[in-house]
Amino acid sequence: METLNILYFAWVREAIGKDGEQIEHPGAEMRIIDLIAMLKEKGAGYAEAFANPEKLRAAIDHAFVPLDCVLGHASELALFPPVTGG
Repeated sequence: METLNILYFAWVREAIGKDGEQIEHPGAEMRIIDLIAMLKEKGAGYAEAFANPEKLRAAIDHAFVPLDCVLGHASELALFPPVTGG
């Protein structure tokens, strides 16, 4: 069984209540935005974190990607709010 490590950062982590989890890989053709929709159904914290997916950014195996990107054979997916400089 192939697994996918999902990492959560900033207010995403705070809403869900954990910094990450490991799930069964949903398949190479699964788009990130569709996985977010599935995760949103896991409970109130997830629903809160993923209520506005357009406010999220993603990285697959440490490379920034758009949310409509497919997972491919990624081993890690990071979900976080936009990073701002300061």
